[in-house]
Amino acid sequence: MTQIAQPTSSVSAAPMAGAVRLTDFGVMRAQGEEAAKFLHSQLTQDLALQSAQQARLAGYCSAKGRLLATMLAVKPDDQTVLMALPADVLPATLKRLSMFVLRAKCKLSDASGEWAAWGLVGDAASAWVAASLGGEAPAQTWQVARFKPALPDARAQADSQGQPSAGDSATAESVVEALVTRLPDDGTAPRFLLLQPTAFAAPDLPTIALEDWHGLDVRAGLAWVRGATVEQFVPQMVNLELIGGVNFQKGCYPGQEVVARSQYRGTIKRRTHPFVLEGDTPAQLAQEIFHSEDPGQPAGLVAATGRSGGHAVLLAEVKLAALESGSLHLGSADGPRLIQQPLPYTVGEPQ
Repeated sequence: MTQIAQPTSSVSAAPMAGAVRLTDFGVMRAQGEEAAKFLHSQLTQDLALQSAQQARLAGYCSAKGRLLATMLAVKPDDQTVLMALPADVLPATLKRLSMFVLRAKCKLSDASGEWAAWGLVGDAASAWVAASLGGEAPAQTWQVARFKPALPDARAQADSQGQPSAGDSATAESVVEALVTRLPDDGTAPRFLLLQPTAFAAPDLPTIALEDWHGLDVRAGLAWVRGATVEQFVPQMVNLELIGGVNFQKGCYPGQEVVARSQYRGTIKRRTHPFVLEGDTPAQLAQEIFHSEDPGQPAGLVAATGRSGGHAVLLAEVKLAALESGSLHLGSADGPRLIQQPLPYTVGEPQ
């Protein structure tokens, strides 16, 4: 087990509660009787055995094992897989995956215009989810539940009177189900990803800022591959296998040999950790990190950014050796200092 140096200081944030439309996310759809089978052959996770009650965090790798995208996959029905992922990598991911469909009975499309992604956090969000379900909110990470989303006010009123609303004849009985997934968190507040039809009402919760939601991802140790970080990491560099994003028992997929070799030969020398950034200078995705004792070459790369408790926070993929002494800095060895924060899960060598 690699021993990680304790943070110099820890910055805590008051528990947050509310919802935010994830405008930086899109939704890709795979449809057809072989949709799950096709994706199973392309991604780092097992989609063939995925149930409707499970979400799958998965990576899409190049032949060299470098991540082209990360996504959350859910199954609204037996022949459909919806994948939520950062919008800036969706078009290239869709295009590349489509090249390999060939004769598979699977059609890929961009469903971002039909499905909206929402981030929900806090006890109030958990209560709202439970009320929507008529039961309990998902309690286990990556657990999925579903419900009929609320109609917007005008349509709900028309439906209650037995009349079609203007421009749309859909009724509550014909509404596609929304899917809500329990996400990883830092142990202070439950988090959920809600996918629901774009035409339907926003969750009845206070609004939180998108940057604060990104900060919650940082605190949870969850780094999404975005446009600036495409092909920068193998899955283990961003701890993907530690949060349920890699299945080492499934069959082959692009880059699988590289990913497996990194895992079982003990060659993982870089990992992702959360940091608070000193000062007011914001970090940028893919910005280089430097070590005070080795200023001539980068020691890491910014994998995610956000805000927590009024502070700029980030996830940085760094050399494990650089965490043992000295200090880390953004942009150059004399740039803003990074204060390491604890992860909510354990980083260790392969078992």
